[in-house]
Amino acid sequence: MARVALVTGGTRGIGAAISKALKAAGHAVAASYAGNDSAAERFKDETGIPVYKWDVSSFDACAAGVKQVEADLGPIDVLINNAGITRDTAFHKMTLEQWNAVINTNLGSLFNMTRQVIEGMRARKFGRIVNISSINGQKGQFGQVNYSAAKAGDIGFTKALALENARGGITVNAICPGYINTEMVQAVPKDVLEKAILPLIPCNRLGEAEEIARAVVFLAGEDAGFITGSTLTINGGQYMA
Repeated sequence: MARVALVTGGTRGIGAAISKALKAAGHAVAASYAGNDSAAERFKDETGIPVYKWDVSSFDACAAGVKQVEADLGPIDVLINNAGITRDTAFHKMTLEQWNAVINTNLGSLFNMTRQVIEGMRARKFGRIVNISSINGQKGQFGQVNYSAAKAGDIGFTKALALENARGGITVNAICPGYINTEMVQAVPKDVLEKAILPLIPCNRLGEAEEIARAVVFLAGEDAGFITGSTLTINGGQYMA
């Protein structure tokens, strides 16, 4: 059954792959983004998926954005909390701004976005929420205390919200990608990638954004109704949780 799906950070990288895959599965998709207007316009032109600009770290912006999406497409039954940023540095050098920016965007956004749609999902007795966490929220990462803390928080958020809504036809799950072949990873020097990253991945390759997207499509579908509170680890065997 086709549903209205909203993907935050949905115009680039993993988010763009998720948006495209959900549309291919028959959903009416909206993609939000924060700052890269040219990339968002290219994405819209290429896919026909409507795009909406707002800051997911702002509760009021999320409320206004969701209201507009629902006015255009209808009630949101599938929410993919994918938007995220990094502000990497060793903790003893980390500024309050670097901490707050990552926590508010990568963890606070789950409250800001999900709070807008959860009551409607409960009233309609159906909802699919998928939170994109990270391998580094499971194992930690040097220089990413802020990011790892936020992504670990995403997993706790997922489990608690799943418990609260399991009887209402609403599932809440998390996906933890490892190293995925996106623009950010492509910017890593080739020798660093080949000598320091790939040897850590038993599959001996980077993941593809489409591999994450296919998992999201399954979790967002009718057939995944008995899967909730789960964390799906997709990292080529690098970290086995």
